[in-house]
Amino acid sequence: MLELNNKYQKLFESDCRYYIITGGRGSGKSFAVTVFLTLLTMSKNIRVLFTRYTMVSAHLSIIPEFLEKISLLGFENIFDINKSEVVNLANGSDILFRGIKTSAGNQTASLKSLQGISCWVLDEAEELIDESTFDTIDLSIREKKVQNRIILVLNPVTKEHWIYKRFFEERGVPPSYNGIKDNVCYIHTTYKDNKLNLSQSFLDRIQAIRKNNIKKYNHNILGGWLDKAEGVVFENWSIGKFNPDNLQTSCGMDFGFSVDPDSLTEVAIDKAKNKLYVHEHIYKNGLKTHELAKIILDRVGNKLIVADSAEPRLIEDLRHKGVNIRPVKKGTIESGVTRMQDFELVVSPESVNIVKELNNYVYADKGSKLYVDNYNHAIDGIRYNVIYHLDNPNAGKYFVQ
Repeated sequence: MLELNNKYQKLFESDCRYYIITGGRGSGKSFAVTVFLTLLTMSKNIRVLFTRYTMVSAHLSIIPEFLEKISLLGFENIFDINKSEVVNLANGSDILFRGIKTSAGNQTASLKSLQGISCWVLDEAEELIDESTFDTIDLSIREKKVQNRIILVLNPVTKEHWIYKRFFEERGVPPSYNGIKDNVCYIHTTYKDNKLNLSQSFLDRIQAIRKNNIKKYNHNILGGWLDKAEGVVFENWSIGKFNPDNLQTSCGMDFGFSVDPDSLTEVAIDKAKNKLYVHEHIYKNGLKTHELAKIILDRVGNKLIVADSAEPRLIEDLRHKGVNIRPVKKGTIESGVTRMQDFELVVSPESVNIVKELNNYVYADKGSKLYVDNYNHAIDGIRYNVIYHLDNPNAGKYFVQ
């Protein structure tokens, strides 16, 4: 007989729109969700959109999981299955399998145009970092005849992820919560809820991790949210007073606009102590050039600012408005990051956005020195400044003519 943990009962009984299903390794959340969806299609007028951010071959990765549940439930003769769809032949309800990102790019527009979707499942939801993509598909789920459901299934990552901020932090919901708040149903399970289905060797491995690496145990096994992402690029940093020895300072700047922020960071390089002091002045998006110039002059006056050479027109516009700014030949990201890593970074207590970036700027591939292009706006500005001063050790101030 097929049995699910009682914590999943709310998935079957609640009339919420949103379901946040979290857990660690071996928690059984994927098993429970596929059983639920299979049983859901036994009702009429159900169309499920099952997505992952990337889904190359559903028939090799996802559909076999559904085949297993269909077999366990004894429904083999009821369903028709192909490479991208599972159809209940008794009533026409179905499950569509799609990837949000394809080789041709993001296919959000085609997903939101699918007709009759009443249940959207976002599996491995932690991989979707663009909240606006979620909003677009969410707003397309609006069937009148049946309950609308949005189900997010994920292994918790960093607390900077929009899912944590939106569904936990902003709602005052603690991590690992089980219950309902407003129109959101929270289900959190761990291997402890699923021991009867786990091998002894797996359980022994878990206990070894618990003994040797409690941080990994709390995150990977118990499904806890991280304050700092795994695989961060900068580990040698601390919070401290900015420029305590009154060294000469200058600034680094990275330009943004609508989505990405403009960032301006004051930097002091102490070569004798091998320390890099940084202090955040600007971290804001949507600024027009004249607004940006005014804030720069108000905050740092005539201090030298080193900026991205890819924006020569903007740099020239700021110079004409009295800003002491010049471009830098920035080289590769790898070389600049490596030079920054030679220093201990000391971040002023007020620099909350720099702290956020340091906690979340991670390697895409540490071996190849590839970096995820996110949480790096202030870091890029600091990098430009460090490159300029290390390559020009005798450089003095650069005054606007």
